[in-house]
Amino acid sequence: MKTIDKIEGTYAAVVRILDNYLEMNNHRKTPERYAILRAVYSMDGHFTIDELGAKLAENDKFPVSRATLYNTLNLFMELRLVIRHRFQGTTKYEACRSDNNHCHQICTVCGKVTEIKVPEVVEAIEDMHLKRFRKDGFSLYIYGICSVCQGALTRKSKKRNN
Repeated sequence: MKTIDKIEGTYAAVVRILDNYLEMNNHRKTPERYAILRAVYSMDGHFTIDELGAKLAENDKFPVSRATLYNTLNLFMELRLVIRHRFQGTTKYEACRSDNNHCHQICTVCGKVTEIKVPEVVEAIEDMHLKRFRKDGFSLYIYGICSVCQGALTRKSKKRNN
């Protein structure tokens, strides 16, 4: 399956989930909800609420209030369409996709977050048998110092010692 087809298929599936939920619970199908959903699934990786708002206002020409963004993202989290991460004093979101199991490395100096593939970890967690608990997915956070910050710290330390 081509990447474009896969993206369109994923988006169509999440729209169906939202449609079904709104219909079953007698909620309105507002253009704001669908614009936010489209924006979330068009973004790569993690994003802040401000970045999402800016994308809607600038690129999509569809500005929405901060309250609407928060309320809609909360709904999407309830429906498992969006995941919320709390990284080092900041909250970021990302679209739920079929490859939801992933690891993040987080620099404790600059705050940079990088998703990494660790198949051994994914396999170990998938093979785990938990009592009275059904796994839906996982996120693993590995904290440390990135190579850029480590280099800067080393240079700073050498400068002080000279």
